[in-house]
Amino acid sequence: MKTESATEAPTKKLQVTFQRLKADMAAHPFLKGLSPEHLATLSDFAMDSQISPGKLIFREGDIANRFYLILEGQVALETRGEDGNPVLVQTLRAGDVLGWSWLFPPYTWHFDARALEPTQAIFFYGTWLREQCEQDRNFGYEVMKRVAGVVIERLQAERRRLLAISQVVRSLEK
Repeated sequence: MKTESATEAPTKKLQVTFQRLKADMAAHPFLKGLSPEHLATLSDFAMDSQISPGKLIFREGDIANRFYLILEGQVALETRGEDGNPVLVQTLRAGDVLGWSWLFPPYTWHFDARALEPTQAIFFYGTWLREQCEQDRNFGYEVMKRVAGVVIERLQAERRRLLAISQVVRSLEK
């Protein structure tokens, strides 16, 4: 009967985790349709991230150096009101991405991000991603197209929200 050595068990566990991360990445809406070559580039630097409820993921004004693909859970994007209290801007869920400020100077966060419930995500260092985008322009173009799509989607959602608020205000004024 063969038994695993002390080094084989952790190696096997890492291989299983790596394979799961690759599968999760390939299935995530943000990366759908990305070439196998580019997925392989990303998977070499993907890390599992488990975030506890209430944990602050990043703070407005801090250096933006991370990027997340949300697999499970919910994350609140918040800003500070005039009174200093947090104001909810948007809630992100499974299938969403968190953080694109790592891609645009001055590379600082524009919101706070806080886990609302246990959240599982795939984590990437934004500084590494920027370097890869510069070195491989095809990869960079693919990342930029996807980030631009997320930005447009969120701007449109905010536009719809503001229109709804405007209609409520107008109805109250009548």
